[in-house]
Amino acid sequence: MSRTATARVFDRKSLTGPALRTFFRIADAWGLREQEQMHLLGLDSRSTFQSWKRGLVSAIPKDALERISYVMGIYKGLHILLPRTADEWVRKPNKAALFGGRSALDRMISGNVADLYVVRQYIDAQRG
Repeated sequence: MSRTATARVFDRKSLTGPALRTFFRIADAWGLREQEQMHLLGLDSRSTFQSWKRGLVSAIPKDALERISYVMGIYKGLHILLPRTADEWVRKPNKAALFGGRSALDRMISGNVADLYVVRQYIDAQRG
């Protein structure tokens, strides 16, 4: 393994614990069901999800770290924009064209990382 590849694996290992702990705190704040959490993380396997939740993983895939990064940005942006109602906003129907009357959570749990990116961009744009 090259030095660069080794550094990437080490970075994922060092980020995995804090990223997952933060993700599960956000999931609690948003009142996400297990299936919704799995969709946000891009997981199909409930046993893998349970292992991650218990911290029994040394390094999660790059894709999962990217997804968590978007979720964290969405969470932070919402708390800046809507300090009192940020956590409820993700489930509320939204009239913005991006959401088509559905909630941001509906868009985010589609399974596509691009949808997390789009929601993050929308919130960042609302912040100015």
